[in-house]
Amino acid sequence: MTSPAAARPGPGPVKRFSRILIANRGEIALRVIRACKELDIETVVAYSQADRDASYLNLADDTICIGPGPSLQSYLDIPKIISAAEITDVEAIHPGYGFLSENAHFAEVCRSCGIEFIGPSVESIRLLGDKARAKEIALAHEVPCVPGSAGVVKTETVAIEVARRIGFPVILKAVAGGGGRGMRIAHNDISLVNGFHAAGMEAETAFKNPDLYIEKYIEKPRHVEIQILGDRHGNVIHLGERDCSLQRRHQKLIEESPSPGLAPETREAMGEAAKRLAKAAGYSNAGTVEFLLDRDGNFYFIEVNTRIQVEHPVTEMVTGIDLIQEQIRLAAGDPLGYAQEDVRLRGAAIECRINAEDPANNFKPSPGTITTLRVPGGPGVRLDSHIYTGYRIPPFYDSMVGKLIVHKPTRAQAIAAMRRALDEFLIAGVQTTIPLYREIFKHFHFLKGNINTGFIEEYFMG
Repeated sequence: MTSPAAARPGPGPVKRFSRILIANRGEIALRVIRACKELDIETVVAYSQADRDASYLNLADDTICIGPGPSLQSYLDIPKIISAAEITDVEAIHPGYGFLSENAHFAEVCRSCGIEFIGPSVESIRLLGDKARAKEIALAHEVPCVPGSAGVVKTETVAIEVARRIGFPVILKAVAGGGGRGMRIAHNDISLVNGFHAAGMEAETAFKNPDLYIEKYIEKPRHVEIQILGDRHGNVIHLGERDCSLQRRHQKLIEESPSPGLAPETREAMGEAAKRLAKAAGYSNAGTVEFLLDRDGNFYFIEVNTRIQVEHPVTEMVTGIDLIQEQIRLAAGDPLGYAQEDVRLRGAAIECRINAEDPANNFKPSPGTITTLRVPGGPGVRLDSHIYTGYRIPPFYDSMVGKLIVHKPTRAQAIAAMRRALDEFLIAGVQTTIPLYREIFKHFHFLKGNINTGFIEEYFMG
């Protein structure tokens, strides 16, 4: 890392795996390759035909094509990935994020084939992947939750009863949801009924599960998440928080740690609440417990992501802990080797997701060929990306092409470093979110830390 953050406490990583299959693509595939190289672990990258020219394939020890570009025929095709793992004789699979990373069936198939799934247990994925069940566990262990339905809401009549009891506005959420899909906000009975059917159909299409639940809609909250690590011996710690409030339609754009303006006692309470929930679910490996923070400083549990997050570098920079290496260690059965009091958070880190999208055209995806690339650098700057001049961005996948991260002693210094880095960053041939970020990092309210989940819509999508 480019940061002078503290080195990871505890014993050094113990090599248990000798060969790992990476069942993902893009910058996270490159990130896992780098972590494995430092652990002296061989890597095999499973790639689609659309990614055959990806530069990171040259850094792996072996590669194997798993099908054509569309995800359903490659990165989401479980039999093909398992066959690739067996053919290349690996001991474990790292799923990255997205795709099959939170698929309990995939994790179960891996382990039934004698291949370690680098992530939490099948039981934890199933338990916490069901948002209604996760909320039940949270309530049972005194983790504050947003008022809402006791479980799945099956009919529009019940939905109206719940909404009237907790008070409008409310938000409908898919039980198996993610990425903002299967969600609708309702301010009255009519919009609730319309949203109930629309969210149900969207959830059925996206997740093959139409079930919904209802929560009180907290207007203009902050979105703050806690990074956790757990081992198979019952030990759980947290690594501080990340503020992910800068979003567009529930898709995160900018993340930072620590969260600006968060009271120390709230930070401690959120961390302890996340640990209680993780322990109650028997959680191991890396995960994230997500909360909403209202204007009065009250926090409410919303969900658990049972995988590594896109924004994990923010935590790595302020803790000095390599989260991908920790995932691999913990999946191999190693104990954490350090306690909560050993974790030290230093400085401020900020991440911008660099997406091939046109902010001036409703964030329309912009696949195509990168004709010119100039990357930023210098003290405190980190770029996680797999792109290069001449790289063709495929139309089949998420539009993110990289993550720009900075780390400095203070938030003000981190903002200054990010502004410099964004000015240095040039990607030509496609549209990106870089111009939008240049404007955000000059905005008065952002500079003051006055942010919430409606910030982008309020100031940049008028």
